[in-house]
Parts: sequence; structure tokens; C-alpha cells
Amino acid sequence: MDLRLRGPLRRPRRLLAAGAAVLVLVGAGTWTAVASDDGPAVRRADRVMSVNGVRLDTSYFTTDADGPRPAVLLGHGFGGSKDDVREQAEELAADGYTVLTWSARGHGQSTGKVGLNGPKTEVADVGKLIDWLARRPEVLLDEPGDPRVGMAGASYGGAISLLGAGYDDRVDAIAPAITYWNLADALFPNGVFKKLWAGIFVNSAGGCERFEASLCRMYERVAESGTPDAAARALLEERSPSAVAGNIKVPTLLVQGRSDSLFPLGQADRAAKAIAANGAPVAVDWIAGGHDGGDAETDRVRARVGSWFDRYLKKDTSVDTGPAFRVSRTGGVDSTDGQAQLRGASADTYPGLESGRRTVALTGREQRLANPPGANPPAVSALPGLGGGGLAQLSSLGVGVSLDFPGQYARFDSAPVKDDLRVTGSPTVTVHVESTSKDAVLFAKVYDVSADGTQQVLPAQLVTPLRVTDAESGKDVTITLPAVDHEIDKGHRLRLVLSSTDLGYASPAAPATYTVSLQSGLSVPTAPGVSTAAAPLPAWVWWLPVAGVLIAAALLLTARRRTTAPAPAPELAEVPLQITGLSKKYAGGDRYSVRELTFRVEQGQVLGLLGPNGAGKTTTLRMLMGLIRPDDGEIRVFGHAIRLGAPVLSRVGAFVEGAGFLPHLSGRENLELYWAATGRPAEDAHLDEALEIAGLGDALARAVRTYSQGMRQRLAIAQAMLGLPDLLILDEPTNGLDPPQIREMREVMIRYAAAGRTVIVSSHLLAEVEQTCTHLVVMDRGQLVQAGPVDEIVGSGDTLLVGTATPVEEPAAEKVAALPGVASAVRTDDGLLVRLGADGSAEKLVAELVRLDVPVRSVGPHRRLEDAFLTLIGGSA
Repeated sequence: MDLRLRGPLRRPRRLLAAGAAVLVLVGAGTWTAVASDDGPAVRRADRVMSVNGVRLDTSYFTTDADGPRPAVLLGHGFGGSKDDVREQAEELAADGYTVLTWSARGHGQSTGKVGLNGPKTEVADVGKLIDWLARRPEVLLDEPGDPRVGMAGASYGGAISLLGAGYDDRVDAIAPAITYWNLADALFPNGVFKKLWAGIFVNSAGGCERFEASLCRMYERVAESGTPDAAARALLEERSPSAVAGNIKVPTLLVQGRSDSLFPLGQADRAAKAIAANGAPVAVDWIAGGHDGGDAETDRVRARVGSWFDRYLKKDTSVDTGPAFRVSRTGGVDSTDGQAQLRGASADTYPGLESGRRTVALTGREQRLANPPGANPPAVSALPGLGGGGLAQLSSLGVGVSLDFPGQYARFDSAPVKDDLRVTGSPTVTVHVESTSKDAVLFAKVYDVSADGTQQVLPAQLVTPLRVTDAESGKDVTITLPAVDHEIDKGHRLRLVLSSTDLGYASPAAPATYTVSLQSGLSVPTAPGVSTAAAPLPAWVWWLPVAGVLIAAALLLTARRRTTAPAPAPELAEVPLQITGLSKKYAGGDRYSVRELTFRVEQGQVLGLLGPNGAGKTTTLRMLMGLIRPDDGEIRVFGHAIRLGAPVLSRVGAFVEGAGFLPHLSGRENLELYWAATGRPAEDAHLDEALEIAGLGDALARAVRTYSQGMRQRLAIAQAMLGLPDLLILDEPTNGLDPPQIREMREVMIRYAAAGRTVIVSSHLLAEVEQTCTHLVVMDRGQLVQAGPVDEIVGSGDTLLVGTATPVEEPAAEKVAALPGVASAVRTDDGLLVRLGADGSAEKLVAELVRLDVPVRSVGPHRRLEDAFLTLIGGSA
């Protein structure tokens, strides 16, 4: 057997042949037939393999085709398993490949600790999997022990593809997607800690204890200090493809996401240049999606990966592998489904991130900005983990969703551009930075500002963090801004913003003042060699001739779906909402947005849906309204299962992302027009009742353009109330309102529920939720943390927070819960949350805790919702 590993694992061939550990199969494996709509039947064999001291859960896909054929190793995303790539494996097997998938160490059913693709762990495992393929009779060999094999995968699986090619020269072609070239640069860009993404990494794997000890210690050290050190960088760099850049000499298709604040386009750029310098064929494809959401273009990407392997594994020289460079550009919105339309732009050579530069002059005086104590409040750019509803996708459609706080940023503007300007690559600018502290941490970004200045869009929601060391005496710094593909319309301005904070990153906690000034204009790359494909013909040209056939097919399909829809549940006919086992993972995502969520809402309740950013609240509400389909579980509204267009949705009113009103019409006219568009009888609107609850008064006769933000918000709520739905859903209804307006909105919700109807409200204003809601559902990382009445969760005088010197183990918590006078005891990060019964008291509790040897450090009342919320989610907000 010949592993032929390079770098730190390389050994003389004869020694490996004589001494390498034999890969052991646990059991003979289980064969399963896989249905195939087109082509040969695919069979799957599930095996657990003993590899390098761990057990890897694998699946092997093949067909009964004659003769040996190339093999493909498919890796999965971080926090996932081999099951995530099953569909692609089946497609490749049907296309004439043998395919092996596996769950990486610490993932799925595989054992071992997560090593972040360590060379002596996960990379060594790949070598053993290739050994196994070399012994399969159906796998094509280039020479004994050397199978013809390609590797592909996204994110974590993309990195192992690059690393596999760098350490084992038996790998013949790779197609990594949305992955990293240098993990240290990705998580510690320019010396700044990308704290939210790093936290998501750790949590999606199941916690720090699931990682190798050195990685866990590194994460805890950096997370606590907020500053990455040299040892942390070295630990991640040795697990990065960049560590073996000179060894990757195989044909490489690099697919990278434009909507990706985790692994931005610059990671693929460095990979492309390094691999091309080795003389290997390289193609780069920028898709519209990424880790921040957007369109993953799954079908197109899979087809291109298949063509890439056909050319370089099957050696079919007639196959068109596509252009050397391609980028998907947003060409508007499809009015039929609200989805962004994509058009491809391409070039015969990869342009990099610097081609076709032109300088745009910026103006602005020297400016001072503050880094606030605790770096709070932070500016907002990307929101990691948002999945399919990513902010980057909204920005590509011209929606401004970022946030900077006055006094915490400096800005420099250009004149209006005289012609449309396409920016493709990384802009650069030089500034002078001075700080009252030794180091300054800044976040640089370039906005596209509309001609009237009312809208500013942050392309792809990307920022460049930078740590300026020894800045007390002032220093000139050249900033390379994030790589984007974005068109600036004629008349728009470019705006450079330097902010002192950003939600996704760690900033210094100590207050400081930064002074910045311009030293150059903004240099923007235009990639003149990249041309956009012609717009496709209008859809009606294609479907008009066969409209009759399509309509008939649609009617048949609709009838079939109606007959197979779940039957109503009579026992739930009076229950506004019951959610059971609800789960959702967005395509291309590494983790579940919602997982096994179960709760119930009764009539007359005002239910608060709480959770930190990324908890899954919005995804849950979108599934509840039938806008997206869950992967598993069930939603029933008044006993009826929810799906897109379900008739029972007529009993649901929703205010989710604000409503658009015609400014020249009055409030009443806007509502009447909206209701008329529904096609329902005017008398069913109950317009006057909804308006009375909303409390708009005489303002209804005025044009909406004269409304304050609070009045617009109440008009939007009134629109959601039209028809007096039995279930009203409100997502952040108090956004943008001042305290008096918030109080009015609170009264609106209470009045609506007073008539026996039900309200679900999602809000980040915990004090308002506490005063408004009767019940709560608390979510974190997609899962239910606690549900129940507000008083029970908050603890109205009968709930105590017991602080302990060390964490309380579950057996001890159970003993406390069983004590006389104790109604419940829940473990927290800092101790126990104890709710007393009618005959309980703090004095009795403390005595019993001492008797049970619980290391009590403090005991105090636990009455605010904010306290309970932070305790329940472990401070992850």
C-alpha cells in the first residue's frame, strides 16, 4: 500500500508499504438499492471503517456498470454528516463514478475529536479512504495502489479536498466550494477576531469539548481576550490548504460565494493564484450564494462539477468545462415568485481582484470617531448564520440593511458617478489613523449611495476589519476592502465608512478616540475582460405555445396534492397553533436554523417569541405563514396542517417586514385598496374594528406621506388585522418607535387579544415583552429552551438565582428539584434557577443546599425577564 503523503506526513515509500496500518472494515457493510429516475440503478453500501484509531461512518455508491471507473470522495460541511451529500453522490454514481462519502471525525456517527482538518487526523483519514478505494475492483487504477480519484465538497468538505490534493498525490482533480485557503486569515482577518462566526463553528460541532484539546484551549483563550495571538494563528495555519500551497498541482474548480462573510472571495483568489502558479488548470466560479444565504445555484454547480470530473477523471477531452472565470449577477426580481434572477458573466482568463483599476476621488475632512466602552452598541453588517434570508441577498437587490451609529464612524464621499460603474474585485484606499490607545481596530466598508442620498447599500454586507498597531503617533494604512461584484448606477455615490465597532467581530473594550483622514482616492477594480451574458428571452415566449398543457398538468398536480394533504385534527380545532418536531436546514448551510421545535399556543394568549440573533425565530415565523417548507415536523393552525396556500391561512394575519403604502393616498384608502386586492368581500374586512383597535383616529383621512414612523407602524398593524384574523403574527412591531409610540403599540396588542384572539410577537425589547405578553417561547440556536407563562419563566418573587462556585451536575439539580418547598430547579451556566413552591422559602432552601454540599456562592431574587432570558440562553445574545 502506498499513501504517498507529502509534507509532515511524508515517509519513504517502502516504509509505508511495509508498516502502514491496515484499514479494517467493521462488519461486511449493508447494501441498499437507491432509486434512479434516469440511468443505471445506484446501490449504496454503509460501512463503519476503523481508521487511524477512530471509527468513520461511510457510504459507498456504485452501479453494476461494466469495467472500472474513476472514484470521487465527497466531503460534507461543518456540523453536518455524510448524509448531507447523499443526493450528489447518487447523481455522480449514476453518471459513471464510484463515490465514497464519510462523516468526518466528531461528526455524525463517526468518533474522534474535531481537528479542523488536521494533517495528522482528518487528512490522514483521507489517505486511508483512498487506500480502500484502490482495493475495489470497480475503481479505475492509474497504477497499483493509485486509484483515479477526485474530491469535492463545500465549506469544511471543500477544505479537505484542497488538503487531500496537497498531501496525497494520488488525488487527480478537485472541486472545492465556499471554503477557505487560510483559516487563520478567515477567522482572524488583519488581526481581528471574527467572534460570531467562530462561536457558530464551536456550537455547531456540539461545544468546545468536541474539539481536540489544543483547539479548544485556543478558542477559549482568544474568545476571552478578544485578540488572536501568534500561537492561535499558527495552529489554524497548519490546518489550512495554504500550508501545502506548492503541492496542489491538480485541475481545480474553485466555487466561491459572493454572499459570504465567513470565507469571502479573497480566499478563492489566493487559492487560484497559488494553484495556477504550480501549472495546474484552474477555473473560478463566483456563485450568488454563500454562508450568508442567497442562491447556492445547486443544480448548475453540480452540473459543472460533473463536467470538470468528466474532463479530468474520465479524460473526455470533448467536455466543455466552462469558462476560466464566471460570476453570477443579479438581474432583477422575478415578479411571480420574488426570487432574484441571475445572469452569468464570464472571461477566458481569471481576472483576479485587481484588474482594470480606476481611481474615484473622495472628499472629507479629518474626522474623529469613538470606540465606546465595551464596544457597545456595535455597528451591524452581516449577520452570521442567517441562512436563506441572508442580508447579503437583500443588499444585492438594492435594500440597505446595515447600521452605523453616529459618533462611531467617519465617512468620505465621492461625487456622483457619471456612468454606470461595475466594481469587480477589491477596492483599496490609504488613510491616516491616529489613536488615543496603543492599537486601533477599525472596520472599513464601501457603500453604494443613491442619487438622493436616502438609500445606502453595503455590497454583500462585507467589511474589512483591521488592527492598526502602535497608532498613538499616527500611521498611514492601505486598506484592501472586501472583494465584491457590484454595479454602481449612474448618479450614485461611493461612500467609504470607517467604523469603530461591528457586531460580528471583537473590538477593544476600553474606550478610545480614533482620528482618520484621507491619503488617497478609492481605487476600484472593474475587470474589463468580464462580459455579461445576454438577457434570456421573456418566459412567455416559451410557455405560451404549451399553456394549455401546463394548466392541465397544474390542475392535476393540485388535485393530487389536495388529496394527499394531512387531514384536519378535530381535537385541535380550537387551538390557534401547535408546532410539533419542526426542523429546517437551508440548502448549503452547515447547521439547522430550526431543530425539533415543539410548542403550543392557546386562545387569548399574547405569546412572546424570544431568542438571540440566529435563534431561528424568523425562520419559524416564515414556516408558520407557509412561506417556506420545513424539512421535518408539522405546523397546525386550528387543526389544519400549514402549507403554501393552505385555506386556514385566511385566519392568520401577519406583520413581518413592514408594509409598503402608497404615500399620496390616505391611510384608509391604502387599507381599502389592499383588501380589494385580496378579492374578498368588503364586509369581511371589519375595517372599522381594526382601525379602532389600532387607534389612528383622524389621521386615517390624511395622506400617508404625512405620517410619523409610529403612525405608519400602526397602519401596518391595522392592515395585518384586516378581517380580524384569529391568529395575529407580529415580527418586531416596535422597531423605530419612540417610548410613547411603543406604549401605544403595547396597548394595541393587548386590546386585540382581549377579544379572545391570539397574538404572537417576536421582539428584542425584553421589557416590553414582559409587560405585554402572557406567555413566552425562548429559542436559542434553533431549539426550544423554555416555554410557559411569563410569570413562571421570570419568577415573580418566587424564583431565586443560586450562584455556585462550580457548575451543578444534573444529579444534584434533580435532588434540589425534589426538595420540599421547591417547585423546580434548572441548571444554568452559573448555578441554579430555583422556583419555590407555596411552602418554600429562601432560608429553608439555603439550609438544604448546604446539606446537599452544593457550593453556594450567592442567592438572590430573579425577577426581570432580561435576567431570565440571559440565563436561559447562556449569554449568547
